[in-house]
Amino acid sequence: MKILIVEDEPVLNKSMVDYLTSQQYLCESVSNYRDALEKAELYHYDCIVLDIMLPGGSGLQILQTLKNANKTDGVIIISAKNELDDKIQGLSLGADDYLTKPFHLSELNVRIAAIIRRKNIQGSNLLAFEEITVDMPAKTVSVHKERVPLTRKEYELLVYLIINKNRVLSKNMIAEHLWGDDMDMADNYDFIYAHIKNLRKKLLNAGAADYLQSVYGMGYKFSAR
Repeated sequence: MKILIVEDEPVLNKSMVDYLTSQQYLCESVSNYRDALEKAELYHYDCIVLDIMLPGGSGLQILQTLKNANKTDGVIIISAKNELDDKIQGLSLGADDYLTKPFHLSELNVRIAAIIRRKNIQGSNLLAFEEITVDMPAKTVSVHKERVPLTRKEYELLVYLIINKNRVLSKNMIAEHLWGDDMDMADNYDFIYAHIKNLRKKLLNAGAADYLQSVYGMGYKFSAR
């Protein structure tokens, strides 16, 4: 799951990134309006943690951009105690939740998880596809109720594929989702093929049908044939 942190206070920004990374989220962070707007327009995030007051502009303008583009990224507004009107406006523009500074990082984590569940699996703790079941809080995968050991990246890839079932995902989309800014776009995508191959093998060995389809010249699709 990929998170964008938009916060201009360096200490708070780093604290959020470090904590959420420890919770197995892929985190990207920016500290000003221009960079935040560019990220929000170019990429999809499972959740954006958005400060309202930013150098160069307002987080509310970024919310308006997301709304105008019909983007479905989850958004949590973070703001100071005296910004109630801004928080109300943010919620009216489509933000999913808000937190008032200062806040506990553990609470932020819970709020993010709740938003992702609501948006992707309608509030359930389980993500299911045919005989495959993903326990989102426990981050475990089962086939026919038997646990399948996956690496972190294999788990993230499977969740991404199931959430986007029946949709062709390009290698670039998969790489950008799993590695974010750390991926090397100049190189080939052999690492994507390796993860796809290993995930497919583990699911097949566990008794699942082969739902992972390679779409020539385009990417991969996860669907029941």
